[in-house]
Amino acid sequence: MLPHNGRVEAQPITFKLHDASAGYAVSPHRIPLEALKGFADEVTDFLRGEGSRQDGGRVEVSVVAGSLGLETESLSDPGLFADLRRLGVDERLDGIGPRRRGVLEKWQARARRAPQVRFEIASPALAEPLVISAATDYRTQAADQWVRVERYVQGEVEEVGGSDRVNAHIRLAGGERLKVDTERSVLRDDRVNRLYKTSMVRISAEYNVTTRQHRNARLIEFVDYTPKFDESEFERLTAVGRQAWKDVPNPSAWVDALRGHGE
Repeated sequence: MLPHNGRVEAQPITFKLHDASAGYAVSPHRIPLEALKGFADEVTDFLRGEGSRQDGGRVEVSVVAGSLGLETESLSDPGLFADLRRLGVDERLDGIGPRRRGVLEKWQARARRAPQVRFEIASPALAEPLVISAATDYRTQAADQWVRVERYVQGEVEEVGGSDRVNAHIRLAGGERLKVDTERSVLRDDRVNRLYKTSMVRISAEYNVTTRQHRNARLIEFVDYTPKFDESEFERLTAVGRQAWKDVPNPSAWVDALRGHGE
């Protein structure tokens, strides 16, 4: 809430995960490890945002009853609370920074896939909790700019495996952390230890042509990619080029003339 002097009063924020998709309602007493880790990472990203004062990794939290709830200490972050208030009146995400927007889009997609899942964000600074569920529609105007692609991407493999759902986590050069589902055989038959190493992978995914983000990615195969400089091939190509241009006294002037720069 904003007092009369316009300064933001420090307030706690509570993030709650309601999830019965595993056949039981998650709680502080029982929750799949992957769900706990994913929720904690997402809360961290949401708190951190872009240019935020908060380092999500340093915020103290307490586990609260009622599904799985994480409550922060009192925070004073004008940008964070401004985003929360905006979300309370408008489900469009265009005015929200990419990191927080990514978390909300992920939660909205998950809630649509599994109606037993919903997320809540509550704080004394809000008139009522924000709820992300199968009934809500948090999205950007660019949300429909998705195309199905098959492409090669390069990044550091951070995690591989899984029991019920086999996947790999790849940190791309631009910083995007891409989770790709795959067949068990792709990982089983791979003879190279790729963990914490840069690899080239072939994936299929939905790609947003506006935000350049991927979703619903699937790993097709690891690609052997060992770029190296072949000096003999370079010399061969140089010789071919030199022969092709031997009758042109000034190659730069010739190219400029073709481009019309001399007119």
